Amino acid sequence: MPRIEPEFTKSPYFVDEPGNWHLKPGAPPEVKEEFENYMQNLKDHQSPGTINGNTIDYPYDK
Repeated sequence: MPRIEPEFTKSPYFVDEPGNWHLKPGAPPEVKEEFENYMQNLKDHQSPGTINGNTIDYPYDK
């Protein structure tokens, strides 16, 4: 399955240091929001009911 590169990685405000991704000061709000959501999703990666951070809807859960 292809991985989609988040848009914030193409921003000049994005700093791709190994183990230390961050945004430079002055990043636009939409870039900040996408970055923060992405980083939060990495933390939630192993949440119950998810595989690779994707929520799994089981037919019997409905």
